[in-house]
Amino acid sequence: MRHGKKFNHLGRTASHRKAMLANMAGSLIEHKRINTTVAKAKALKLYVEPLITKSKNDSTHSRRVVFSYLKNKHVVSELFREVAAKVGDRPGGYTRIIKTGNRLGDNAEMCMIELVDFNELYTSGKEKAKAKKSRRGGGKKAADTAAAPKAEAKSEAIAEEAPKAEAAKDEAATDNKEDKKD
Repeated sequence: MRHGKKFNHLGRTASHRKAMLANMAGSLIEHKRINTTVAKAKALKLYVEPLITKSKNDSTHSRRVVFSYLKNKHVVSELFREVAAKVGDRPGGYTRIIKTGNRLGDNAEMCMIELVDFNELYTSGKEKAKAKKSRRGGGKKAADTAAAPKAEAKSEAIAEEAPKAEAAKDEAATDNKEDKKD
């Protein structure tokens, strides 16, 4: 019975499954996206995300632990150099699974799994420009700073209207003088 065994065995022996996931994880880190079946992508996501989290801490121990899973020193160095630098501030969720339809031969559900921070379609032009918003009022400081620009705007508006009003009075006075002369 398989009570409480939650991960997908993928119809393979343990050694074959470990080797396949190590190769797929290496390809994902190297190429930033790969095409595979949905079941393998979900298993790969559970396999590679803890390794990416481990790569945030660049120490000899974490490199050795990651190497014991990936078994490729070039992939490990790329993970710790490029990938860890991009995902340093992300708290998790490093991969994205996008379903692409069914395979022609056996109708297996196919997908593309990719590293989230390396897709330029979703990340280009979206810099973090949001200011933090709080739910509390802010007190006197917020009210004073909000009132100051309004007062300046009112004084500028009044200053602009004053010359216009004087010019209109001058025109009216000259019109009246001309009317009296005629």
